[in-house]
Amino acid sequence: MLAKRIIPCLDVRDGQVVKGVQFRNHEIIGDIVPLAQRYAQEGADELVFYDITASSDGRVVDKSWVSRVAEVIDIPFCVAGGIKSVEEAGQILSFGADKISINSPALADPTLITRLADRYGVQCIVVGIDTWHDATTGRYHVNQYTGDETRTKVTTWETLDWIEEVQKRGAGEIVLNMMNQDGVRNGYDLHQLKRVREVCHVPLIASGGAGTMEHFLAAFEDAQVDGALAASVFHKQIINIGELKHYLKQQGVEIRVC
Repeated sequence: MLAKRIIPCLDVRDGQVVKGVQFRNHEIIGDIVPLAQRYAQEGADELVFYDITASSDGRVVDKSWVSRVAEVIDIPFCVAGGIKSVEEAGQILSFGADKISINSPALADPTLITRLADRYGVQCIVVGIDTWHDATTGRYHVNQYTGDETRTKVTTWETLDWIEEVQKRGAGEIVLNMMNQDGVRNGYDLHQLKRVREVCHVPLIASGGAGTMEHFLAAFEDAQVDGALAASVFHKQIINIGELKHYLKQQGVEIRVC
Protein backbone atom coordinates (compact mmCIF):
# COMPACT_ATOMS: atom_id res chain seq x y z
CA MET A 1 0.00 0.00 0.00
CA LEU A 2 1.29 3.45 -0.91
CA ALA A 3 1.83 5.80 2.01
CA LYS A 4 -0.76 8.52 2.48
CA ARG A 5 0.45 12.07 1.89
CA ILE A 6 0.19 15.25 3.95
CA ILE A 7 0.35 18.26 1.65
CA PRO A 8 0.48 21.89 2.77
CA CYS A 9 -1.07 24.26 0.25
CA LEU A 10 0.42 27.69 -0.34
CA ASP A 11 -1.85 30.12 -2.18
CA VAL A 12 0.32 32.77 -3.82
CA ARG A 13 -0.71 36.29 -4.77
CA ASP A 14 1.61 39.19 -5.58
CA GLY A 15 4.63 37.18 -4.51
CA GLN A 16 3.35 36.26 -1.05
CA VAL A 17 1.46 33.40 0.54
CA VAL A 18 -2.15 34.30 1.36
CA LYS A 19 -5.17 32.48 2.78
CA GLY A 20 -8.87 33.14 2.53
CA VAL A 21 -12.12 31.59 3.70
CA GLN A 22 -14.28 29.98 1.01
CA PHE A 23 -11.87 31.53 -1.53
CA ARG A 24 -12.57 35.10 -0.30
CA ASN A 25 -11.09 37.79 1.96
CA HIS A 26 -7.47 36.67 1.67
CA GLU A 27 -4.98 37.69 4.34
CA ILE A 28 -1.20 37.73 3.92
CA ILE A 29 0.51 34.80 5.65
CA GLY A 30 4.16 35.35 4.76
CA ASP A 31 6.94 34.87 2.24
CA ILE A 32 6.98 31.86 -0.07
CA VAL A 33 10.46 30.40 0.38
CA PRO A 34 10.69 30.45 4.21
CA LEU A 35 7.27 28.81 4.50
CA ALA A 36 8.25 26.14 2.00
CA GLN A 37 11.41 25.44 4.00
CA ARG A 38 9.47 25.22 7.25
CA TYR A 39 6.97 22.71 5.93
CA ALA A 40 9.67 20.54 4.37
CA GLN A 41 11.53 20.49 7.69
CA GLU A 42 8.34 19.61 9.59
CA GLY A 43 7.89 16.50 7.45
CA ALA A 44 5.49 17.44 4.66
CA ASP A 45 5.37 14.85 1.90
CA GLU A 46 4.77 17.37 -0.85
CA LEU A 47 3.88 21.04 -1.35
CA VAL A 48 1.33 22.62 -3.65
CA PHE A 49 1.61 26.23 -4.80
CA TYR A 50 -1.37 27.99 -6.39
CA ASP A 51 -0.89 31.37 -8.04
CA ILE A 52 -4.54 32.08 -7.35
CA THR A 53 -5.14 35.05 -9.67
CA ALA A 54 -3.03 33.94 -12.65
CA SER A 55 -5.92 32.46 -14.64
CA SER A 56 -8.38 35.26 -13.91
CA ASP A 57 -5.66 37.82 -14.74
CA GLY A 58 -4.91 36.06 -18.02
CA ARG A 59 -1.26 35.39 -17.18
CA VAL A 60 0.90 32.41 -16.29
CA VAL A 61 2.30 31.76 -12.82
CA ASP A 62 5.26 33.94 -11.83
CA LYS A 63 8.24 31.62 -12.26
CA SER A 64 10.77 33.73 -10.33
CA TRP A 65 10.07 31.98 -7.03
CA VAL A 66 9.79 28.44 -8.45
CA SER A 67 13.54 27.99 -8.85
CA ARG A 68 14.18 29.49 -5.40
CA VAL A 69 11.83 26.95 -3.82
CA ALA A 70 13.52 24.12 -5.74
CA GLU A 71 16.88 25.18 -4.32
CA VAL A 72 15.85 24.97 -0.66
CA ILE A 73 13.54 21.93 -0.35
CA ASP A 74 14.11 18.24 -1.06
CA ILE A 75 10.48 17.11 -1.34
CA PRO A 76 8.28 17.14 -4.46
CA PHE A 77 6.24 20.24 -5.21
CA CYS A 78 3.46 21.10 -7.61
CA VAL A 79 2.80 24.49 -9.20
CA ALA A 80 -0.46 25.84 -10.60
CA GLY A 81 -1.63 29.09 -12.07
CA GLY A 82 -2.71 30.06 -15.56
CA ILE A 83 -0.82 27.28 -17.38
CA LYS A 84 -2.44 27.23 -20.81
CA SER A 85 0.13 25.54 -23.03
CA VAL A 86 2.58 22.66 -23.20
CA GLU A 87 5.42 25.17 -23.45
CA GLU A 88 4.41 27.07 -20.31
CA ALA A 89 4.20 23.81 -18.38
CA GLY A 90 7.64 22.82 -19.63
CA GLN A 91 9.14 26.08 -18.39
CA ILE A 92 7.77 25.54 -14.89
CA LEU A 93 9.03 21.96 -14.80
CA SER A 94 12.42 23.14 -16.03
CA PHE A 95 12.58 25.60 -13.11
CA GLY A 96 12.40 22.64 -10.72
CA ALA A 97 8.73 21.84 -10.13
CA ASP A 98 7.94 18.11 -10.02
CA LYS A 99 4.31 18.47 -11.10
CA ILE A 100 2.09 21.06 -12.69
CA SER A 101 -1.58 21.50 -11.95
CA ILE A 102 -4.25 22.95 -14.20
CA ASN A 103 -7.73 24.02 -13.22
CA SER A 104 -9.49 26.88 -15.03
CA PRO A 105 -7.40 26.41 -18.22
CA ALA A 106 -8.52 22.77 -18.38
CA LEU A 107 -12.15 23.88 -18.22
CA ALA A 108 -11.51 26.38 -21.00
CA ASP A 109 -9.72 23.78 -23.16
CA PRO A 110 -10.00 20.16 -21.97
CA THR A 111 -7.60 19.00 -24.72
CA LEU A 112 -4.84 20.67 -22.72
CA ILE A 113 -4.94 17.77 -20.25
CA THR A 114 -4.19 15.22 -22.96
CA ARG A 115 -1.50 17.33 -24.61
CA LEU A 116 0.30 17.80 -21.30
CA ALA A 117 0.02 14.11 -20.39
CA ASP A 118 1.33 13.07 -23.81
CA ARG A 119 4.35 15.37 -23.53
CA TYR A 120 5.34 15.03 -19.89
CA GLY A 121 3.62 11.86 -18.65
CA VAL A 122 0.51 11.47 -16.53
CA GLN A 123 2.59 11.21 -13.36
CA CYS A 124 3.21 14.96 -13.29
CA ILE A 125 -0.17 16.22 -14.54
CA VAL A 126 -2.58 17.19 -11.76
CA VAL A 127 -6.07 18.56 -12.35
CA GLY A 128 -7.47 20.81 -9.64
CA ILE A 129 -11.25 20.96 -9.34
CA ASP A 130 -13.03 23.71 -7.42
CA THR A 131 -16.33 22.17 -6.42
CA TRP A 132 -19.28 23.99 -4.83
CA HIS A 133 -22.25 22.35 -3.13
CA ASP A 134 -25.53 24.04 -4.00
CA ALA A 135 -27.64 23.50 -0.89
CA THR A 136 -30.81 24.36 -2.79
CA THR A 137 -30.45 21.64 -5.41
CA GLY A 138 -28.14 19.28 -3.53
CA ARG A 139 -25.83 19.17 -6.55
CA TYR A 140 -22.08 19.69 -6.77
CA HIS A 141 -20.93 22.09 -9.48
CA VAL A 142 -17.47 22.97 -10.80
CA ASN A 143 -16.46 26.63 -10.53
CA GLN A 144 -13.91 28.50 -12.63
CA TYR A 145 -11.63 31.51 -12.00
CA THR A 146 -12.05 31.15 -8.25
CA GLY A 147 -8.89 33.10 -7.38
CA ASP A 148 -10.79 36.36 -7.90
CA GLU A 149 -14.26 36.37 -6.36
CA THR A 150 -15.42 39.09 -8.77
CA ARG A 151 -14.68 36.84 -11.75
CA THR A 152 -15.66 33.44 -10.36
CA LYS A 153 -18.28 31.66 -12.42
CA VAL A 154 -20.24 28.44 -12.18
CA THR A 155 -19.58 26.15 -15.13
CA THR A 156 -22.00 23.75 -16.77
CA TRP A 157 -20.04 20.81 -15.40
CA GLU A 158 -21.28 18.82 -12.44
CA THR A 159 -18.39 17.62 -10.31
CA LEU A 160 -18.70 13.86 -10.83
CA ASP A 161 -19.01 14.28 -14.60
CA TRP A 162 -15.89 16.46 -14.72
CA ILE A 163 -14.00 13.95 -12.55
CA GLU A 164 -14.70 11.26 -15.13
CA GLU A 165 -13.89 13.55 -18.06
CA VAL A 166 -10.46 14.63 -16.83
CA GLN A 167 -9.47 11.02 -16.17
CA LYS A 168 -10.38 10.06 -19.73
CA ARG A 169 -8.20 12.89 -20.96
CA GLY A 170 -5.11 11.87 -18.99
CA ALA A 171 -5.17 13.42 -15.53
CA GLY A 172 -2.67 11.59 -13.35
CA GLU A 173 -4.00 12.97 -10.08
CA ILE A 174 -6.97 15.03 -8.91
CA VAL A 175 -7.10 17.64 -6.17
CA LEU A 176 -10.68 18.22 -5.05
CA ASN A 177 -10.99 21.73 -3.63
CA MET A 178 -14.24 21.75 -1.66
CA MET A 179 -15.11 25.43 -1.65
CA ASN A 180 -17.87 25.31 0.97
CA GLN A 181 -15.41 23.91 3.51
CA ASP A 182 -12.42 26.06 2.54
CA GLY A 183 -10.80 27.78 5.52
CA VAL A 184 -13.62 27.09 8.00
CA ARG A 185 -11.85 24.13 9.64
CA ASN A 186 -14.95 22.03 10.38
CA GLY A 187 -13.83 18.93 8.49
CA TYR A 188 -13.61 17.66 4.93
CA ASP A 189 -16.85 16.99 3.05
CA LEU A 190 -16.73 13.23 3.50
CA HIS A 191 -20.01 12.64 1.69
CA GLN A 192 -18.68 14.33 -1.43
CA LEU A 193 -15.28 12.64 -1.15
CA LYS A 194 -16.87 9.19 -0.92
CA ARG A 195 -18.95 9.86 -4.04
CA VAL A 196 -15.91 11.13 -5.91
CA ARG A 197 -13.80 8.18 -4.74
CA GLU A 198 -16.27 5.80 -6.38
CA VAL A 199 -15.56 7.27 -9.83
CA CYS A 200 -11.97 8.45 -9.32
CA HIS A 201 -9.40 5.81 -10.27
CA VAL A 202 -6.30 8.01 -10.02
CA PRO A 203 -4.78 9.42 -6.82
CA LEU A 204 -7.31 11.69 -5.09
CA ILE A 205 -6.29 14.56 -2.83
CA ALA A 206 -8.82 16.10 -0.42
CA SER A 207 -8.69 19.87 0.03
CA GLY A 208 -10.82 22.16 2.16
CA GLY A 209 -11.98 21.86 5.75
CA ALA A 210 -9.15 20.41 7.84
CA GLY A 211 -9.28 21.72 11.40
CA THR A 212 -8.18 18.84 13.63
CA MET A 213 -6.04 15.74 13.36
CA GLU A 214 -9.24 13.69 13.44
CA HIS A 215 -10.38 15.39 10.23
CA PHE A 216 -7.31 14.06 8.41
CA LEU A 217 -7.90 10.59 9.84
CA ALA A 218 -11.52 10.61 8.67
CA ALA A 219 -10.51 11.57 5.14
CA PHE A 220 -8.04 8.70 4.96
CA GLU A 221 -10.17 6.06 6.67
CA ASP A 222 -13.71 6.95 5.59
CA ALA A 223 -13.14 8.39 2.12
CA GLN A 224 -9.97 6.47 1.22
CA VAL A 225 -8.23 9.52 -0.24
CA ASP A 226 -4.56 9.26 -1.16
CA GLY A 227 -3.53 12.60 0.26
CA ALA A 228 -4.89 15.39 2.42
CA LEU A 229 -4.15 18.98 1.58
CA ALA A 230 -4.53 21.81 4.10
CA ALA A 231 -3.46 25.40 4.55
CA SER A 232 -4.70 27.46 7.50
CA VAL A 233 -4.09 24.80 10.17
CA PHE A 234 -0.45 24.70 9.09
CA HIS A 235 -0.01 28.42 8.38
CA LYS A 236 -1.38 29.35 11.81
CA GLN A 237 0.50 26.49 13.50
CA ILE A 238 -2.70 24.95 14.84
CA ILE A 239 -1.35 21.56 13.76
CA ASN A 240 2.30 20.54 13.49
CA ILE A 241 2.92 18.24 10.53
CA GLY A 242 5.30 15.94 12.38
CA GLU A 243 2.88 15.51 15.28
CA LEU A 244 0.01 14.92 12.85
CA LYS A 245 1.89 12.15 11.09
CA HIS A 246 2.78 10.43 14.36
CA TYR A 247 -0.90 10.58 15.36
CA LEU A 248 -2.02 9.10 12.05
CA LYS A 249 0.56 6.32 12.28
CA GLN A 250 -0.67 5.46 15.78
CA GLN A 251 -4.18 5.16 14.32
CA GLY A 252 -2.95 2.64 11.76
CA VAL A 253 -2.62 4.92 8.73
CA GLU A 254 0.21 4.01 6.38
CA ILE A 255 2.27 7.19 6.38
CA ARG A 256 5.91 8.27 6.17
CA VAL A 257 7.24 9.50 9.52
CA CYS A 258 10.57 11.29 9.68
